[in-house]
Amino acid sequence: MMHSVSLKLYAEFNNLTSLHTTPTRFTFGPLNFPVRLNRSKRNCKLIARVSERDDGGTESEQNTTSFYERNQMYVLMKQQMELAALSENYEEAARLRDSLKLFEEEEPVLRLQGLMKEAIANERFEDAARYQNQIKEIAPHYLLKCSSDATTLGIRVQAKSVYIEGRSQPLRGQYFFAYRIRITNNSNRPVQLLKRHWIVTNANEKSEDVWGIGVIGEQPVLLPNDSFEYSSACPLTTPSGRMEGDYEMKYIDKVGSKTFSVSIAPFALSTLGDVTDNI
Repeated sequence: MMHSVSLKLYAEFNNLTSLHTTPTRFTFGPLNFPVRLNRSKRNCKLIARVSERDDGGTESEQNTTSFYERNQMYVLMKQQMELAALSENYEEAARLRDSLKLFEEEEPVLRLQGLMKEAIANERFEDAARYQNQIKEIAPHYLLKCSSDATTLGIRVQAKSVYIEGRSQPLRGQYFFAYRIRITNNSNRPVQLLKRHWIVTNANEKSEDVWGIGVIGEQPVLLPNDSFEYSSACPLTTPSGRMEGDYEMKYIDKVGSKTFSVSIAPFALSTLGDVTDNI
């Protein structure tokens, strides 16, 4: 059996409420749904975990910061090209297209990604591993996928994120991501989801903990072989980051059962999407 959420989808971050104007049954596939934002009361507790560095940082940290600054520039140029095309300024769109192509050729991470892809195709796996390590030094979480899949005590949690360009404003440092979660009870006991806990980390390695009761205003019960699926959203101030966390659950077939934690494996929030799909 599959539970589907319709009409109301409450974002779990920064007082945002996500509403669908048309009831629909969601399937766990590509995220292409519209999102409309309205202000509402905060339904979660938010605490900053790590303060940003105010010193020079190590060489590795400076390289990482440099990469994410270039990533932000790439996103801005891409958005400007699309705006130029929409306004029929094709000369400007062509100029930006050529600039983007040159950028992709010169950007160290994108260049290393191309070299790694070529090395894998030619079965030069030692070289591929070396390129992969170099990418990790420049951008530690660049190769993290925009989806994850983890099972704890028979409870499977699948997650997938997507960048919503139409709701983002890179010039203001505002990047909007939607994500979809599917929870499946593959155990032989009924469970109930009680609380959620998210750790949201931006490209500057600044993390926030988010706690809340249930998900999207519900504390769903999942019978054996049952699934529950919902969608929500997360704004960031950087063009990439990651999310991970856990759900607090309990068995409901026995009075006094203790609660237990179910992991949500890390997944990327990226304006570039799943870069590893091209490798």
